[in-house]
Amino acid sequence: MHSMTRTSLLAVCLLLLCACATLPPGAKRDPRDPWERMNRSFYGFNDAIDRAVVKPVSKGYTHLPQPVQTGVHNFFDNLDYPVTIVNDLLQGQIKSFFSDIGRFLFNSTLGVGGLFDPATAAGMEKNERDFGQTLGKWGVPKGPYIVVPIFGPYDVRDGIGAVTVDYYANPRSYTKFWVNTSLWLVRGVDRRARLLPLDATIQSAYDPYAFIRNAYLQNRDCKVTGGQSQSEEEQEQKLMEEATQEENESAPPPQPQSQKPEAPQAQPPQAPQAQPPPAAQPQAPQAPQPQPPPPPQSPPPTPPKA
Repeated sequence: MHSMTRTSLLAVCLLLLCACATLPPGAKRDPRDPWERMNRSFYGFNDAIDRAVVKPVSKGYTHLPQPVQTGVHNFFDNLDYPVTIVNDLLQGQIKSFFSDIGRFLFNSTLGVGGLFDPATAAGMEKNERDFGQTLGKWGVPKGPYIVVPIFGPYDVRDGIGAVTVDYYANPRSYTKFWVNTSLWLVRGVDRRARLLPLDATIQSAYDPYAFIRNAYLQNRDCKVTGGQSQSEEEQEQKLMEEATQEENESAPPPQPQSQKPEAPQAQPPQAPQAQPPPAAQPQAPQAPQPQPPPPPQSPPPTPPKA
């Protein structure tokens, strides 16, 4: 963990020495993001690592059999579930606290260490809570938006929660460094693989940085203020649609281009086309005309008698 912290601090120092990123032309400043220039530099750093390493590895991961991917996803969800249990208690969710303990034990035993999810099939609700959400429930403001090198987007409240209660409530934190790091990397690849279908939507946005920022902040506001229980796919799709709408509203309107009326083009004179000769009309056969009868012939004269 200390090595990972030193690596992140080194990346921060290197990026601070670089020139700050500039905002897109016509983009409006968001009051939730006062450190936008620095955050855009960190976003560019993370995006370069994602394109070079994380995304190709995640694409290769998707070629594994679907049962293997589902087992990996279930395993990490169950492994990280004590974070939800602790925050159930801190938020005063007593019913969810005991229900989530039962879910964790059920999947850890009958689910073969969490590779399978029999608790969901048994009708046990799955919750997702963290200490940043707990602080929000207590009324702590979220603070400015910040992009952390390697780790991605946060707000100040979520960042404090991630390095305090959530860190110590996660069983991975009590393993050896190389074990914790390996588990963290595999968990990251699994999460990135599930976000691959959204890449086209993000890249088609006018400002991908603002699109991701809006989606993240909307997601966190939804978790703090509460909302209907939805599957991860439905929630991600809804957040992408809302972020797209907000990003389109904040984008500068396109500049109208002045168009000059085009002069009518003179049509070249067309050569007279030769008319084909009229086709000979077939004539109906004429009926035969009646011929006049021949004149009567006079009988030959008789010779005189002697």
